Amino acid sequence: MPELPEVEHVVRALQKAITGRTIVAAQLRLPRTAPLITSRSFARKLKGARIEAVNRRGKYILIELDRQRVLLVHLRMTGKFVRIHHDEKLPPYAHAVFYLDDDSVLVFCDMRQFGRMNLLPAATVHESAELSILAPEPLSENFTADQLRETLSRSRRSVKQLLLDQTKVLGLGNIYASEALFLARISPFAIAAKLSKQRVVRLHEAIRRILGEAIAEGSTLRINLNDDAGRYIGSSERFWRMYEREDEPCVVCGTRIRRVVQGGRSTYYCPKCQRR
Repeated sequence: MPELPEVEHVVRALQKAITGRTIVAAQLRLPRTAPLITSRSFARKLKGARIEAVNRRGKYILIELDRQRVLLVHLRMTGKFVRIHHDEKLPPYAHAVFYLDDDSVLVFCDMRQFGRMNLLPAATVHESAELSILAPEPLSENFTADQLRETLSRSRRSVKQLLLDQTKVLGLGNIYASEALFLARISPFAIAAKLSKQRVVRLHEAIRRILGEAIAEGSTLRINLNDDAGRYIGSSERFWRMYEREDEPCVVCGTRIRRVVQGGRSTYYCPKCQRR
């Protein structure tokens, strides 16, 4: 599933490809992709809309339109955007199609069908059910060590499980949670509320560092809207300090990295560097 850095790179690719374009026609081919709007209404409301900007909130993509509306998109597990020429055949799993005024077609493809869209008023989009519950942006001034400490202090969950909760800490998925905890030298099994102030400060710094690195370096996702956008290259394209390195030596101490299933997700950690 794409994490915040991957979504940021999708947004940047979309900004270059579709900002300023007008939607000549739109099709919702799989109704469950936008369950709160009918296919007919989807086509009618988007026809003739000009794309003013593309932004991000957490893992949501905000396609801002000139009619004071926002198309809110969540990629979920396998959602991706592909841009093709108008006379090309639609790619597989094309669930939403946007015909643009430059003879290109933006296609939302989603093999697993978990991706979601919603068309919302621009004035209230940040108060919507999707966005209002989200924690502060992790690279913004609103995400501070004190704010993180207050959040952690209210939870008896393990710190790894809490980091995956987007209403508590935004933008981390399984990869970056494991990486951040390793950088902070914190066990994934430690109880969130029991972390000392010093360890929370380290964790805050690690979260910002790992997300910043991933955004700057392009992370595991290469975006080319004209060639299978959203294609996962795989972790072999990036050297992770911890993720998917079970039984390999820790980059700090050489201890074998362990993998356990925690909350239904794989957790990778160094038993020496990340003690409770």
